[in-house]
Amino acid sequence: MASNPPGECCFKAVLHEGEPTGEETKIFGYNSYVAGASNPKDKVIVILTDIYGYGFKNTQLIADQLAKRTGYYVVVPDILKGEALVFGKVTPEIFGDWFSRHPIQGTKDIVTDFLTNLKKELNPDYLCGIGYCFGAKYLFHQMTADGLFDVGVGAHPSFADDDEVSAIRKPVLISAAEKDNIFTAELRHKTESILSSIEEQSIN
Repeated sequence: MASNPPGECCFKAVLHEGEPTGEETKIFGYNSYVAGASNPKDKVIVILTDIYGYGFKNTQLIADQLAKRTGYYVVVPDILKGEALVFGKVTPEIFGDWFSRHPIQGTKDIVTDFLTNLKKELNPDYLCGIGYCFGAKYLFHQMTADGLFDVGVGAHPSFADDDEVSAIRKPVLISAAEKDNIFTAELRHKTESILSSIEEQSIN
């Protein structure tokens, strides 16, 4: 594995202050949060969320900031099938039961379907993906040579495996904490080694 499954740290967070200024709407049949609706659609950021989903205030405020500071159109689709977990009420048992209803291929299909429709409808010049924790794995799926993202950022990735990292062919930034039980220093260095070998292969 390139990163471990979610753990206790993933069930805790600090609530951000402020009120979201975007809007919740339906896009391509998926409930979504949109920030920067009036911004041009040539540059788009798609956020693939953690277990708290598109309606989580923290995520919405981050989307608002990205739209404001970059001038990009930012979309946060529901990749959790309407089953976002409730902040402050998640236990390992609750997560285990929830995860059993969200198989990898099912979530991957949701992300692919949404991005395919977005590319077809908006045809952006630049499509950036941001995946946090649960969502980072599915970001990596779209960073392959034929993936739909042009560039990506993965933060505190969970459940990612070596093969997924080895398949990355697009520019990627992986955000890692100094101490992280999910993306440990050992796994981080392993991931760096895999990505470095890809770069060396492309040069040679």
